[in-house]
Amino acid sequence: MKLKLSDYKIYSKFIENLAKKLTKLYYSKLNKPFTVSNKLSGKGYDPVTSADKAFEKFIRAEIQKKFPNHQVIGEEFGSKKSNSDFSWVIDPIDGTRSFVIGNPTWSNLISLNFKGNPILGLANFPILKKYYFNSSDKSSYVFENGKKKIIKVNTKAIFSNMKMSAAFHGGLSLKQQKKIPQILKKMQFPCADALSYSHFAEGKVDVVLQCSNKIWDIHPLIPIIKAAGGIVTTWKNQDAIKGGNIICSSNKSIHKKLLKILKPVAK
Repeated sequence: MKLKLSDYKIYSKFIENLAKKLTKLYYSKLNKPFTVSNKLSGKGYDPVTSADKAFEKFIRAEIQKKFPNHQVIGEEFGSKKSNSDFSWVIDPIDGTRSFVIGNPTWSNLISLNFKGNPILGLANFPILKKYYFNSSDKSSYVFENGKKKIIKVNTKAIFSNMKMSAAFHGGLSLKQQKKIPQILKKMQFPCADALSYSHFAEGKVDVVLQCSNKIWDIHPLIPIIKAAGGIVTTWKNQDAIKGGNIICSSNKSIHKKLLKILKPVAK
């Protein structure tokens, strides 16, 4: 089975409508006090809120109504298995820490995968009132201020003056960080979870570097990045669908150089 352009249109339209519904859901029902619990109690801090769960239940219900045979994998409620070639991967709130403290950079992340490969993605930012998505493997967009605009990475960037957004999220020890001084010097722009990847696809930054991505953190962003002309792999230059330590570059020259620099700490 091979996907047709008409298939992309059906799913892309569903994703766009879902983005609008999620923003409406937030302002109508979830923009209020919420409860917070820690999934790593006693071992660290990984917050989950009542809003995370409400968003995921809503997304699952929308998928179930439209595509009842599809598999669904979500951060908060696990996997609904099926024999379908299609699966949806959900991070109901990417950037829960930001959500908890009132930082507006959190988002809803959703990908549609075909035979395990992400083909369409959505990064919806309710408070920022915009969303990023791709409609095919060659077209990515941002919808903001009532207008849809095609986005592309900055392919003309060069290593000497590239803009890098990076964060290690506790994934690299200080000892390991000392092995990559060239990276530390280039870390001049803040990293805000999916917003940084979205800004990369939009050409606002030229590189994004992160540690410890789960599949629901990165799957929804892979198709948006690739359709915008970006390169996304692990630090070991493997397929990013496995998650882990991720690097996005706006051209092959920068990507190759950064992979070489990261080699002492790649894992």
